Amino acid sequence: MSASDSMLPNTATYPVICIDGPSGAGKGTVAWRLAQDLGYQLLDSGALYRIVGLKAHQLGLLEQSDNLDEDALEALTKSLDIHFSPSESLGRVDIIVNDELIGNEVRNETVGGYASQVAVFPKVRQALLALQQDMALRSGLVADGRDMGTVVFPNANVKVFLTASAEARADRRVLQLQNSGQHADKAEILANIQARDVRDEKRSTAPSKAANDALMIDSSALSAEAVYTEIKRYCQDKGICF
Repeated sequence: MSASDSMLPNTATYPVICIDGPSGAGKGTVAWRLAQDLGYQLLDSGALYRIVGLKAHQLGLLEQSDNLDEDALEALTKSLDIHFSPSESLGRVDIIVNDELIGNEVRNETVGGYASQVAVFPKVRQALLALQQDMALRSGLVADGRDMGTVVFPNANVKVFLTASAEARADRRVLQLQNSGQHADKAEILANIQARDVRDEKRSTAPSKAANDALMIDSSALSAEAVYTEIKRYCQDKGICF
């Protein structure tokens, strides 16, 4: 996305809350709770790139990692009909793509790597931009991602940048995988997180960074409840009624 693209107007007529930050900082849990308490839609923007990455891998579009076809990835992205359906389980969101329920594979570490590969392409990001902004035209929205407050919804009512140390995020991911009965190699997970952070922060297209007017929170030593309470209070200060 070019600099001019990043200045696209946010024409949302409903409240928008942006929760940005790196993977594992706790964005998903707090965004889910906010959406449930407010009766807003939930946008898991990171899942969008995971979905595109997974589908691109399944079609063999990522085989030549040093020479990916941006036009093919753009065409794939435009062909996807994506919906999020919040589950009653805390933090869980069912993902429906082209009328098919996508399973837990979209959440694993490998697919996270696919997501970072496709997210660097401006045409892929542009193809997803309209889908995300359209959601804010239908009802209140809680958007969870890395550039929600800087690129997708620059005029959002509330912007939060939630971060945590790579070590803390790796520990959380290990626990999450173990609780779901999956193998967890902390050293590998930590290395993946650190590598992804570098890619996301250094990429020329919409790098991961806090908006100038975002509330900054480091959740490394905070409970999920403490983070939620702080963000809820901030939303109330900004005029969002619970």
